[in-house]
Amino acid sequence: MSQVIAIVGRPNVGKSTLFNRLIGEKKAIIDNISGVTRDRIYGSSDWNGKQFSVIDTGGFVKHSDDIFEKAIRDQVHIAIEEADIIIFMVDVTTGITDLDEQMADILRKSSKAVFVVVNKVDNSSRLLMANEFWSLGFENTYFLSSISGSGTGEVLDSIAEILPEEEDKDLDAAIPKFAIVGQPNVGKSSFTNALLDEDRNIVTEIAGTTRDSLHSYYNKFDKEFYLIDTAGIRKKARVHENLEFYSVLRAIRSLEEADVVILMIDAQTGIESQDLSIFSLAVKRNKGIVILVNKWDLVQNKETNTPKEIEEKIKEKLAPFNDVPILFISVLEKQRIFKAIDIGLEVFENRNRKIKTSELNEIMLDEISKIPPPAHRGKYIKIKYITQLPLAYPAFAFFCNHPDHVKMNYRNYLNNKLREHFNFKGVPISIFFRQK
Repeated sequence: MSQVIAIVGRPNVGKSTLFNRLIGEKKAIIDNISGVTRDRIYGSSDWNGKQFSVIDTGGFVKHSDDIFEKAIRDQVHIAIEEADIIIFMVDVTTGITDLDEQMADILRKSSKAVFVVVNKVDNSSRLLMANEFWSLGFENTYFLSSISGSGTGEVLDSIAEILPEEEDKDLDAAIPKFAIVGQPNVGKSSFTNALLDEDRNIVTEIAGTTRDSLHSYYNKFDKEFYLIDTAGIRKKARVHENLEFYSVLRAIRSLEEADVVILMIDAQTGIESQDLSIFSLAVKRNKGIVILVNKWDLVQNKETNTPKEIEEKIKEKLAPFNDVPILFISVLEKQRIFKAIDIGLEVFENRNRKIKTSELNEIMLDEISKIPPPAHRGKYIKIKYITQLPLAYPAFAFFCNHPDHVKMNYRNYLNNKLREHFNFKGVPISIFFRQK
């Protein structure tokens, strides 16, 4: 499973800036106002050949106008329970605060690896001031500036050293692995139980009663696959503001193992921001995706809320990648739950589809000749050859004379043409432009 690194710390110490630097993109909203990180922020990164997931916990602290020190302390507890490594960020310009001390007390009692990162150390005077933080008592203490990036390499080097090597999974790689993800209490465990026809999990009406990720092997009716049922919450304590934080940490691990992600949403509430966040995470991980709209039996006014209308609304929110199968089910009444597995198996096949190079070039070069890539500053771009890369998901290399000048809209055009000619429904497609 993916190693999870959580960045914790009080507001306005620079967590989001460090997060952006670690994942290599400006995904987090940065502002000099405490609590401004509103989104649920998580991404993937790698260093020295080690891959890991990064969580910016600032996104899980809401109500920035309130005093939310308790929520921050709760996140430290959650990170200790769920993350593998914790980056504890502090600010050299303010020194050690009472909240820093409280968080340090919690972290000292943990067996998890803790890296104290003293931020904003960008001159010799602050370097001298930063030595104060050794008094927190953590061996792994580093001085850096997350804005300029100085010092981040040393931290990542040390983290990479303790990250485990990728191990061979016990699960048969040839058998599809489906991760069931979604918000708490949407019906994930009930879905597993209905498929397996047994109470594999304890199902109650309380969100988050699934305590661990469970792997269930299914081999019936000429269908064979693994179900990875991930939960949400281990304990009911610290749930209120940090419910999503728990759910995301749990979902990340199962996403890494899965071939196809089965995202369950509630028909009564529709697709929400957390669902979209998990969807984006699955896309970024190049996983196959199936969306199940559960509790369809509870929807009122089915004449006005037709599946077609709801499906269109969902796909609008999923854009630009909305070539995703959407199925309306009722786990309680066992409506279409086996159809969901059939679709999941189809998506698994799509994810593993290999296109012959000759067929790929014949079709795609013809489409390119009809609408060639637009010139960039007078430079004409000519795509000469296409090949599918030997990866676990659909990825294609387009060899051309000016790969850096191909615009995003043309990349989307090629993506759409690949989908038009080859069945990649439910699977993200990666396109790379390389020098010929």
